[in-house]
Amino acid sequence: MSYEGKAKIMKEGPREGTMIMYFKDDVTAGNGKKKAVIQGKGKINKAITLKLLKLLEDNGIPTHLIEDIDDRSILVKKLKIFPLEVVVRNRATGSIVRRLGIEKGTVFKRPLFELFYKNDELHDPMICQEHAFMMNLIYPEDLLIVRNRAMRANEILKQYFDSIGLDLIDIKFEFGVDEKEDIYLADEISPDTMRLWEKGTMTSLDKDVFREDKADLLETYKEVAKRMGLEIE
Repeated sequence: MSYEGKAKIMKEGPREGTMIMYFKDDVTAGNGKKKAVIQGKGKINKAITLKLLKLLEDNGIPTHLIEDIDDRSILVKKLKIFPLEVVVRNRATGSIVRRLGIEKGTVFKRPLFELFYKNDELHDPMICQEHAFMMNLIYPEDLLIVRNRAMRANEILKQYFDSIGLDLIDIKFEFGVDEKEDIYLADEISPDTMRLWEKGTMTSLDKDVFREDKADLLETYKEVAKRMGLEIE
């Protein structure tokens, strides 16, 4: 089994119950309406993802990471992914500003947990927990685990980025279950899947520079990697 997404390719791994996650140089925005291929992006996102998954593992968050493979690939657990995008917001920007008219940059009293139904034809609409239950997308007891782990992962990453001069504004997580029905945090964690601002400012160091034509994406991602202590050829 293999699957090619917008930014990654998933292929059968060398052992049963494993997959190879390969990071492409492709970048998209606006539900795929804006596209580009930026040489070197895949290497940067892979390196960032590897370090952040290890950080979460070290802090008690079970992830799909098994081991490093090469400069573009990691070996991960084979999971059945919940058809949900889990978004945690620390400050307001992006779609929530457009939906609710909240001023950009507003700091929430506590991190905001949101769910989006993963469906390209419907453009990944926002749903509530009751929708998720009635559509049989996830069991209530599993969503409780997902919520707790997402909120904990957000706090871990928020503290980490604060230590390197960045504010974690929001982040998207995905989760899945293995053959034993154990839940793991899955997918990548990179500037493609979260918003980072220069500490104390609204200067983006994430995919918004591509979405809004604000800066060079590759140089922006390199800056994030540099602050994380990653050396990428």
